[in-house]
Amino acid sequence: MALHTTDLLILGSGPAGYTAGIYAARAGISVMIVSGNQEGGQLTMTSSVENFPGFGEISGYELMDKMKQQAINLGVSFVNDYIVEVDFSNRPFVCSSENGHSYKAKAVIVATGASARWLGLPSEKEFLGYGVSACATCDGFFYRGRTVAVIGGGNSAVCEALYLSTLADKVVLVHRRDSLRADKILQDRVLSNKKIVVEWNSVVEEILGQNEPKKVTGLKIRNVETDVVKNIDLDGVFVAVGHKPNTDIFKGNLILDDKGYIVTHENSSITDIEGVFAAGDVKDPKYKQAVISAGSGAMAAMDAVEFLDAE
Repeated sequence: MALHTTDLLILGSGPAGYTAGIYAARAGISVMIVSGNQEGGQLTMTSSVENFPGFGEISGYELMDKMKQQAINLGVSFVNDYIVEVDFSNRPFVCSSENGHSYKAKAVIVATGASARWLGLPSEKEFLGYGVSACATCDGFFYRGRTVAVIGGGNSAVCEALYLSTLADKVVLVHRRDSLRADKILQDRVLSNKKIVVEWNSVVEEILGQNEPKKVTGLKIRNVETDVVKNIDLDGVFVAVGHKPNTDIFKGNLILDDKGYIVTHENSSITDIEGVFAAGDVKDPKYKQAVISAGSGAMAAMDAVEFLDAE
């Protein structure tokens, strides 16, 4: 067990966390990043990124590695660990990890991100990044002129289906009920879109694919009313059954909204606890884009540096 002390502790190593580290280190304060349960965040699951400024095409893993190396080169300390408990009742703040380590800091930036909700199928995990995605905006471009499926029936799923219909030849929307849960205006748009076919009362039994080259080739679905199982030939599967912000350990420590996202002051990263800031998907239920998370990380660093300078 060890005790680590720093001016600024950043929880999370996605675009928000790394960018916050880069900005804060350049301001001359000591900075430590604790990686979290997935080093590099959700972006590492994206095989190709084409919408991050400055890179025509780059893998999500490579982009995050470049951010990490830039932060380290500027003097940021990096620890591959996972925080399981926080104490924001007094300063300096103390965060404790699953490995028994403690991290003490004058200020904290929470950039723990959000996790896509998944179906829990072995085949889903097997083809993640090879035709299975949770972000149409990130990966939809690769399915231009092809057939894809969207799993879900809420606003997120319907918006994903509508977006993909501008790129794909056909979009199959698979929903376990006989009516959509999305807003009425979105339902109307989906149901009137000739490119979108809805498979009602259906659940995914298996995502079908091949290994050489590794890719998705289809979907096995079951009708919950009739128990009829059928296969659908397609090229990509987008899971849109919601996102969950990684904020469980902050319940009772920070103010969260009704969906679990950290609440910050308007147009800032400032939380209800003086000296604690939030950035990226952990406070953003809407955009979920790497470039926006990076900008949010920069804001949090600037807010944190201003707070520490005032101290």
